[in-house]
This record gives sequence, C-alpha cells and structure tokens, in this order.
Amino acid sequence: MDTPKQYYESINLPDELSIRSASELYSKFTDEFHGKDTIVVSISESAEADLSFIQLIESARRQAKADGKTFKLSMPARGSVLKVLERAGFIETFDQEDASFWLHKEVKL
Repeated sequence: MDTPKQYYESINLPDELSIRSASELYSKFTDEFHGKDTIVVSISESAEADLSFIQLIESARRQAKADGKTFKLSMPARGSVLKVLERAGFIETFDQEDASFWLHKEVKL
C-alpha cells in the first residue's frame, strides 16, 4: 500500500548559505522532493549568503519546474541574499517569473 504524499514541506535554512553548506542543502532539497510536490524555503534575514547559494536555489527551482513540482521562498529575498542578487546583476535581468520567485512581485496588468 502506497503512503500518501505530503503536499508540501517547509525547510528552515541555516544562517550560513555558502559553498560550504551547498552539498548539505542540495541533499536536503533532493530528499524532500522525493516525497513532496512543493517545498517552501525559509531564509532568515540574518543569513549570510554567497553566489553559490543563489546558483543552488536557481538550480533547485529549475529542476522542480522540469519535474512538475513547486519550489518557492516563504518570504521575498532580503538581507544578504538580496545584496548578492543585486551585486551579481540578477535583479536587473529578472523576468516576471524571477521577480515573482525572488521578490514576490506579482504581475500587474
């Protein structure tokens, strides 16, 4: 008998979001997606992030979409995560989907 799939999982990330934690976070995301349709990631405002974290999140988001699953942030990017997005030039090139994911900006018609 199959166990029913839980619809979503909320993951609270550690305060260090860098290349040093990338492997652990990757494993956590992968494990959670095996039994869930949606993952909601919570990033504290005091978290310290680097570019590898942004790349990991983007990779997880794209893989989730390809697999028909949902990957989202519980709150808009802020603090160190927002600064990394700004410094790396991502915000200037965001399309509507990116702005919705990272900044929780909805499309207005």
